[in-house]
Amino acid sequence: MLKKVALGVLLLMVAFLAYRYAVRGDINASVIEEIQTNPTGELAAKTMLVTLGDGRRYPVNYLREDGLVFMGIDGRWWREFQGSGQAVDLYIQGEELAGHAIVVLDKPDYVDDIFSRLRPKVPAWLPEWLNGKLVVITPD
Repeated sequence: MLKKVALGVLLLMVAFLAYRYAVRGDINASVIEEIQTNPTGELAAKTMLVTLGDGRRYPVNYLREDGLVFMGIDGRWWREFQGSGQAVDLYIQGEELAGHAIVVLDKPDYVDDIFSRLRPKVPAWLPEWLNGKLVVITPD
């Protein structure tokens, strides 16, 4: 009996994860399409497309300030930018840019300062580890 319950729970977990992955892909695809077809629209004013070296594309909120582009990453793909970082391509309001992206892990005051403008509606009570990681992009 216990084996059947465990198998049922496992199947439900797999189904849930597959559903989340499929829905996220659909949402990302629709956001990407909206940004590309309406680069002057409301969504494109706060969301850019970032393309990694391996071709993966993500729509992310951004802040453009002082010649830099900032993005906050919720999820594990921030690890792509550890160490020396990596080259990225950006699509911001119809403009295509190339740059170099590095995650900031060791400057909490700097991260808080940028996130106060990048994500001003994040609740103050939210633990730091849930607030995502800051990636700084230096355009070429």
